[in-house]
Amino acid sequence: MISASRRALTTMTALGATGALVLSAAACGTDSGSGASGGTASEGAVVTSFYPIQFVTQQITGSDLPVTALTKPGAEPHDLELAPQDVAGLTKARLVIYADGFQPAVDEAMAQVDPSRVLDVADSASLTLTATEDGHDHSGESEEEHAEHSSSDPHFWLDPQRYAAVAKAIATRLATDDPAKAATYTANAEAFAAKLTALDDEFKQGLASCNSTVLVTSHAAFGYLAQRYGLEQHGISGVSPEAEPSAAGLKEISDVVRNEGVTTIFQETLVEPKFAQTVATSTGAKLSTLDPIEGITTESAGKDYFEVMRSNLTALQQGLGCS
Repeated sequence: MISASRRALTTMTALGATGALVLSAAACGTDSGSGASGGTASEGAVVTSFYPIQFVTQQITGSDLPVTALTKPGAEPHDLELAPQDVAGLTKARLVIYADGFQPAVDEAMAQVDPSRVLDVADSASLTLTATEDGHDHSGESEEEHAEHSSSDPHFWLDPQRYAAVAKAIATRLATDDPAKAATYTANAEAFAAKLTALDDEFKQGLASCNSTVLVTSHAAFGYLAQRYGLEQHGISGVSPEAEPSAAGLKEISDVVRNEGVTTIFQETLVEPKFAQTVATSTGAKLSTLDPIEGITTESAGKDYFEVMRSNLTALQQGLGCS
């Protein structure tokens, strides 16, 4: 099956000669598609690629600037596709903020946008983890298979310290573009960073003493969180949730669960739970929910990033037997 992101790239290539960019609005596993929070971006707005970047930008701008997101609430952001009006909105935006390597359709659309109006936060996020560091043994794979596993893990916002670094980069850019409000942007970023420091402390204390440090998740979205707090992540699927695990991969995960005495498999809100359910059923483990916070929906255990992160902490403490 051809992935949504590959279909997007093929469409763009085929239409490149005419200068047209026609992409259908769709998202993997959902009925939601593209759109800047449900509509096109207005001229002069700050356009962000998806929820975590939208949220931090809104914390920095306050009510001074309109901030929209290309990914609708409830859509799986990895496979976002952009409609023509979305791309047109990007070209009119005051600033576009995204993380290169997370959403292929957004990466491709950046070619249509004036580089002086683009901020890529990937470098500020220090994307140092790759899929080969997700706890799996990938020895014996071909070079092509290993390269697939070695793509960067983009889920920086699940590490509060990396998220704070991104906030600082966004504030610096906004202050440069709008010097009259530089002090406001800087102060807001510092206040946001202080909240993240408090959250970081809660996670450090809450996960300091646990019966298990083995974290089995639906897909490998929690590498930075695991690294920060001394956990060992095993994703049933890889960094991208659209990649279905093989029979051998499911057996490997099930063996880890049995051998390590794992009692809880963590499913997600925006990812099909059938593989997590399969592993749980075959091993006798129970299911719990751990949210990668790629979007906030009515199914989310909170109305914003901080509330959902604290819900995640509770779920981890219960699932890992932390005291």
